[in-house]
Formats: sequence, structure tokens, C-alpha cells
Amino acid sequence: MNLINLDIRMLRSLTSVVETGSITETARRLGRTQPAITLQLQRLEELTGKPIFVHEGRKLYLTTDGEIVLSYAKSILGFHDELLSQLASPDIEGHVVLGTPDLYAAFLLPSILKLFRKTFPRVQVDLNCSLSTPLVGCVRRGEVDIALVTRMNDFTGGQVVRQEQLIWMTGEQSTAYNESPIPLALLPPGNIYRDHAIERLESQRLRWRLACVSDSVGGLQAAAFAGIAVTVLGRSALVRNMREIGAAEGLPPLPKVDLLLYKSATATSKAASALHDYLAHYLNLDDELLLGTELPLTVGHHPGSAGLSEQPALKASSSACTFMHAGDGQDGAAAEIPGTRRIRPPDQVYRPRARRPV
Repeated sequence: MNLINLDIRMLRSLTSVVETGSITETARRLGRTQPAITLQLQRLEELTGKPIFVHEGRKLYLTTDGEIVLSYAKSILGFHDELLSQLASPDIEGHVVLGTPDLYAAFLLPSILKLFRKTFPRVQVDLNCSLSTPLVGCVRRGEVDIALVTRMNDFTGGQVVRQEQLIWMTGEQSTAYNESPIPLALLPPGNIYRDHAIERLESQRLRWRLACVSDSVGGLQAAAFAGIAVTVLGRSALVRNMREIGAAEGLPPLPKVDLLLYKSATATSKAASALHDYLAHYLNLDDELLLGTELPLTVGHHPGSAGLSEQPALKASSSACTFMHAGDGQDGAAAEIPGTRRIRPPDQVYRPRARRPV
């Protein structure tokens, strides 16, 4: 009998895809790209030698073998996370201030912070959401213990823990990119997302104008949702009702940016070190999986499909964010731009009550 080793991340992706009904939502929760999640599922099928999903027309269903794998995956993950919790130093407690732009707070950190809280239940983490440049100053002054930021041209120090591919995006039905000059929704001056967008447009002699300037990703998304602007964000921030645009729409390619993790010289507690190491580990996962091919998952409905579950929300103000954990007495509904309609994402996975043999 040939022994195989199943990557725990593959099992976590599988359970999340079935739980949420969406590869897009799973990618957002786990801080990965959609192709990365898809490639993990493909590799899981290769390793098990069993088809886990089956296509029926434009829909995707769990097979009988897929149901079996899912059942064991839940058990394995339960024991895995319980073991980590048991091995975690029970005496580690304290208060840590984590600073990050709301873009990363919303799309990269929720699942990691949820796991951290489970492993270190006696550590209190406060989120301070702000732009990268002021956060680096806060770390150096000891006002923030740890910061996850975007590398700017004048930044020094910090540990590169991840790269984000920048992309052009706009509302699902928006044609703002056809306007001349192109209306842009951008962060304030001094941000590298903004700098790359303007530099690439001007290098192609494309005319542009500012339609929206916002410190918050919510403001940029609102302008894009409304169809009044094109914005530039990391691919991990691509959500439902928005779409990626690029060469086909006449827009130049954008580069990747580095994400830096800083730790204040005054943050000497075990709690701060534990959070720093946790973030460094989880943010650096799956770099080798970013070249996968997306499965052709599309919208559909099955009478036996369960409703979508939502990620715990992240409530933000202009200066701070409060992370709401599952089980905190909140309703658990994901934050949406006011005025937008909640619809099903275009990549749902369905679990019918009865499966016919594949």
C-alpha cells in the first residue's frame, strides 16, 4: 500500500469551499487567490485518486467520495486545531495592538486571527486600521506593537511575508474604463497602489482623472460598485459584484507589491512574539500555488443546496477596526456597501440531499 500525505491546507480549503459554497469566499477567508484554492482541490483529488467534485452542466457537486473525504477532513482539522491549542503555552496572555490597512484587515487577516484566538485565548488583540506610512511611524514610536503594511519606496526594515498582485477592478456592469479620461478611485497621495496606477497609465499615454480619493478601501469599492470609477487593489480584494479588468479593456499590466511585517522594539511580551510569528507563518503560505487554473464554476441553483454562510464582519472607522469573532454575539453578516443587492456568487458549490452515482 502506497502511503500518501495530505496537506492540512488542502483539507481546510475543501471544508471552507463546501461551508461557504464559494471558491471566491474561501479565497477571501483564507487570504489566498481563487486559482490557489482551485489548485489545492485539484491536488487533493490527485492524491486521493478519487473525484471529489463532479460537473453537471454549469454546476458543481460533491461526489459520494467527496462526501467521505469531507467527513474525514472535518475530523482531521478538528483534531489538528485542538492539538495546536493544547500545545500552545497556556501561560501566554496579554494585550497586543496590531496595525494594518483596512484592505488587509478585511481580506487577509480574519481567518488567521480567528485561528490565533483559538490557539491563544488569553491574548487580546486590538486592530488599529490606518494607512501604511503612518502605521510604520506608530510601530517605531511604540504606539503599535505589530504592523502589516504595504512596502513603500522609502520604507526600511520589516520582514517580507507576502506579495500581492495589483489588479484593475470595477463594478460588474461598469464600463467606466471606456471613458476618456478614465475615472479613477484611488488612495491618497503617497500610496504605492496609487503611484503604480498613475505611472502605468501615463506610460501608455492614457488620460485619467480622479473620481474618488479615499483613505478606506470601502470608499474605493463604493465608487467601483456604483460604476463611476476604476480602482486598483490587491487581487485578494476582488469580491462579488466586482470584476477584474486589464489588457482586454486597454489597461496596462500592474506589478506585485510586497507586504511587510514590522514589530516594535518595545513589543517584548510573549503575546506579541506569538502573534508576530503566527502572522509571519500563515501569510507566507501557498506562494507556490499561485499559478493554478480556475475551475469553470458558474452560478446555478439546486433545490437541496444550503444557504451561504458569511465571514464574520470587520467594522471599520477612519482610524480603527474592531474584529468580530464568531460566537461573540454578533449576527455574523458580512459587511456590504450600502445600496448594493446581496446576490449569490458566481462559483457556488452545491451539496444535494441525494447524489446519484458518478
